Amino acid sequence: MQSEIYLKPLTLTHADSLLQLRHRNRDYLKTYEPIRPESYWTLEVQQEMLINGELNFEAGQGYVFGIFQSVHDQLIGRIEISGIARGPFQNGNIGYFVDQDHHGKGYASMAVQQCLQFAFTEGQLHRLQAGVMPWNTPSLRVLEKSGFRREGLAERYLHINGNWEDHALYAITIEDWQRLNLNYK
Repeated sequence: MQSEIYLKPLTLTHADSLLQLRHRNRDYLKTYEPIRPESYWTLEVQQEMLINGELNFEAGQGYVFGIFQSVHDQLIGRIEISGIARGPFQNGNIGYFVDQDHHGKGYASMAVQQCLQFAFTEGQLHRLQAGVMPWNTPSLRVLEKSGFRREGLAERYLHINGNWEDHALYAITIEDWQRLNLNYK
């Protein structure tokens, strides 16, 4: 069965689509993100971030994907593995968002599962972790449905929308992923 969405590495060619996606969701995402300088909302800054993302991708230090709706080949979200630590850790942090107009369709869960497949195969990671504000029930459900386990609570963990917010910490290892058979081949 073909998925309703697919992941594709974001490149410089996606800068305008990414900026439009960001603008459409600017007010909605305020609750979940740090306060951004006005320059963030320009094409130039989006292009710079995508160029850096491509370099990190090639070096195996970070992976940024667009979430595309299969039917329309439209960018509807972003998912990223960042903060990769190699050596004995082989760990990264996963973060994602889906356009508010596409919520409730399971796209975030599909994207996380596809990203896990990449992380534990091509990305050669052993562990992924995520931090989610405890009141963000939809995102907690996405992680739990994808096999992540809750590991604890980090108090005043990240400065989000002007406040130091607690985050529930979640993680999954390749052994967990294989055992749960999430897209494992």
